[in-house]
Amino acid sequence: MKKILTGIIITSILFAASPADAATTQIKIDDVVVKSDTTLEQKNNRTMVPLRVISENLGAQVHWNNSQITLSMNQATVILNVNDQTVIKNGKKEQVDVKPYIKDNRTFVPIRFIAETFGSQVDYRQGTVSIATEPLLLDNEKIKALRYEYHMTMGGVIQNIKGNAYHKAIYNIFQEQKGDKVEAPKDYFWHFNLETPGSYYKLGQYDFMSQDNNSVKQFDIYTLNQPFPEELLEGYHEYLLHDFTENTWYIFTDKEVKSIQQLLDNAFNNGFSKVISNTVA
Repeated sequence: MKKILTGIIITSILFAASPADAATTQIKIDDVVVKSDTTLEQKNNRTMVPLRVISENLGAQVHWNNSQITLSMNQATVILNVNDQTVIKNGKKEQVDVKPYIKDNRTFVPIRFIAETFGSQVDYRQGTVSIATEPLLLDNEKIKALRYEYHMTMGGVIQNIKGNAYHKAIYNIFQEQKGDKVEAPKDYFWHFNLETPGSYYKLGQYDFMSQDNNSVKQFDIYTLNQPFPEELLEGYHEYLLHDFTENTWYIFTDKEVKSIQQLLDNAFNNGFSKVISNTVA
């Protein structure tokens, strides 16, 4: 009798701890634990996450039209409506187990369904939803991290940015949103230099690193040293992009600089950025 009771108790414990019923405690994307200021929720054994987790860390574009949400990435598109289980996935209607909903001014969506729609692999284990996305591929090398470096008057900071969505988004800005090719500036430096009118200083260096921690591609953003009399700076561009690997220079704009900074801020806030060196005094 004791053996039978023991067996029942053990079976009950195992059943209670099964993945279908266990609460999700965290989400990992590309082996990074995603930071969130909102607790994940379980609805009908499905993990629901704030929409921002999808848009920022998987790289999906979000478009709102009243209560309708369109998520798109590459060639895949999902259209969802708040409080509606019917979705349109790549032009075809489907039913999701849990309808999107709004709570505390946050829109919650089913993470597994959307991640798998965008070609990611999803695994659930011991309270963690792990999502693996396709890495950025440059010169047949899988990019492991984006190394971002900037210097100040006294010292500099080096950060590693993980997350394939961040690598792809920043690389695409460099490749697709650069302006016309220009000649290299006569004078350019790592640091702010007011002694040379018309010179440039480097705002940041961006190295796309291979699995072996070698730089596969490097871009540098430079900005014009100011202030100087306008007549001395006439004909100069405020920002320049240096494709260091190809040693070519391009016009860059404030819009692109701000877009990259926003991506870096998102990476930091979501746990995808790590400082590996800080020598700022």
